[in-house]
Amino acid sequence: MSLQQLNSKSFEEIIYDNGEPCLAVFSRKTCHVCKEVVPVLEELAPKYDGNFGFYHVDVEENKALYQRFSLKGVPQILFFNNGEYKGKITGKVEDEQVEAKIAEVIG
Repeated sequence: MSLQQLNSKSFEEIIYDNGEPCLAVFSRKTCHVCKEVVPVLEELAPKYDGNFGFYHVDVEENKALYQRFSLKGVPQILFFNNGEYKGKITGKVEDEQVEAKIAEVIG
């Protein structure tokens, strides 16, 4: 299952207008670590279907969104709930780390 791509407009709608609990991974196609992180998220996504959204932002196609959060480097996984930023995980991740953060966000 691939993650739904977000651009600036859809990011606003999903994160802020809908306010659903979710994560957005900011990555780049040419990033080797990103190529390991995105599949971990793709495997987790079905487990949370309907309860927690999983989204992807390509930083090369959406530079303004990347800069808006003052991110340094990729991959960065940002977590949101009710339109509020709830933290991030940077770099290589294990599914346990992501699940622990999801539990904290929706707790």
